[in-house]
Amino acid sequence: MKYRAKPVEIEAFKFEGEEQFIADETGAVPFWLACAIANAEVGFSEGVPVIETLEGTMTVSPGDYIIKGTQGEIYPCKSDIFEGKYEPVTEPRGE
Repeated sequence: MKYRAKPVEIEAFKFEGEEQFIADETGAVPFWLACAIANAEVGFSEGVPVIETLEGTMTVSPGDYIIKGTQGEIYPCKSDIFEGKYEPVTEPRGE
């Protein structure tokens, strides 16, 4: 039997470099990520985000995406994998 993944919507932020987090008054860092940083769910090592996941400590490289999953979990994803799996949501989801 074959299976197809159900469509899900996630929130994501593309990390381009540590300057995105320095005195960010432009709102470039989404609220959920700012909260994850404030709650120590996302830390920093030498200016680079570090995230503890069930698979272990993961370092975010420039160009990677930081994802907030459907259960509120935070994890990084390489851009080629992210862009192959996700596309921008252009319409509001019907509730």
